[in-house]
Amino acid sequence: MNLQTQQIPSPIGDIILVFEAATLRALDFQDYEERTHHFLRLHYGKITLSPGQTPMAKEIEAYFEGDIAALSRIPTKTGGTEFQRKVWQALTKIKPGKTKTYSEIAGEIGHPKAIRAVGAANGANPISLVIPCHRVIGADGTLTGYGGGLHRKKWLLAHESRRD
Repeated sequence: MNLQTQQIPSPIGDIILVFEAATLRALDFQDYEERTHHFLRLHYGKITLSPGQTPMAKEIEAYFEGDIAALSRIPTKTGGTEFQRKVWQALTKIKPGKTKTYSEIAGEIGHPKAIRAVGAANGANPISLVIPCHRVIGADGTLTGYGGGLHRKKWLLAHESRRD
């Protein structure tokens, strides 16, 4: 599989976009690039990456400039198991500036006892930010893990809350 990459700046660190034509396949922060490559190999097997430019970068920039809805305009596609894709689909339904717990997501996808599996799927999300895993919190309302670091999760939630 041949994919393209583009690196863009953001207020919380450089972001790497991995895409095929007009479809986003992965997004992560530059300092987590190895994790991105791991997910790409896991989901697609052998891949070739080459530099490119995508209009999706403008949507990411618009998000950071305050157009929170810009992320919903980015087409995505990823591998993963059926269960993971259900979790990731549920994440896209969490409104910007709002949060849900792992338990709430588990119930919404019809697996109310699969709270830990939801957490694992959330952590395996290859398209962070656009598939908003940063909007998932612990049952007690605390911020729990985020692949880009808790400092970024906190920043993203505050950024979205100012605009909801």
